[in-house]
Amino acid sequence: MPLLPESPDPRFVLAPDNIRIATYEFGDPGGTPVVLVHGFASGGLLNWHHSGWTRVLGRAGFRVIALDQRGHGASSKPHSPDAYTMPLLVDDLLAVLDTFLLDETLFVGYSLGARVGWQACLDLPDRITRAVLGGIPDGDPLTRFRTDEARHCLETGAAPTDRLTAAYVKMASGIRGNDLEALISLVEGMRGGAQPEPTNPPQQPVLFATGTEDAILEKSRALSTAAPHGEFFDIPGRNHFNAPTSKDFREAALAFLAAD
Repeated sequence: MPLLPESPDPRFVLAPDNIRIATYEFGDPGGTPVVLVHGFASGGLLNWHHSGWTRVLGRAGFRVIALDQRGHGASSKPHSPDAYTMPLLVDDLLAVLDTFLLDETLFVGYSLGARVGWQACLDLPDRITRAVLGGIPDGDPLTRFRTDEARHCLETGAAPTDRLTAAYVKMASGIRGNDLEALISLVEGMRGGAQPEPTNPPQQPVLFATGTEDAILEKSRALSTAAPHGEFFDIPGRNHFNAPTSKDFREAALAFLAAD
């Protein structure tokens, strides 16, 4: 018997600019809804289903909806940086909420998904009632990403010399179905846009969670301190890339979501 239930086929939602957003539904159709949004270069199934989140939340009675953000998974992957801005990513989330007729929902996001969740909490305060934001620092975490070196790698195969860029390119290239050009365009398109800042935090209850081995730990903690209803969870022994697979993280998130 498999450890995880079989992955469902995606159900596509059309964003306002005609981008197709892939969604996956799990759990109790009559349960409290929770929307899961993944990190950069990941996907709804990889980030949440294969790591056990959908199983745990489903068993707890939640209606679970995971999505592939634009540029990822089975969703559309445009190559223009103009197709990737924070307002567009929030619009994608809103289109999912409207299509699934979710007047109110819980939210769980990691890394890029947490940044989208932060902005969505600000823009959609009546739709998102409680949120878990994992691996989120203040400001733009990819300012050091050398898009020129990443594009040179895409064209020639030469590995980037910048260590951070090389790490992200290697990670993104190792995941089946990823489109590196779309992901580079995403980084370019989101630069200079809205970023999480302690001066304007969400007003909803928010659980912030970051790995103890993650370099952004203290910046994430600072965002939690700024939020009027913020809590913080240290994910023991995890870095930015492996934190989503932590059982401790899942259990802390489940307890927080169930407390509402």
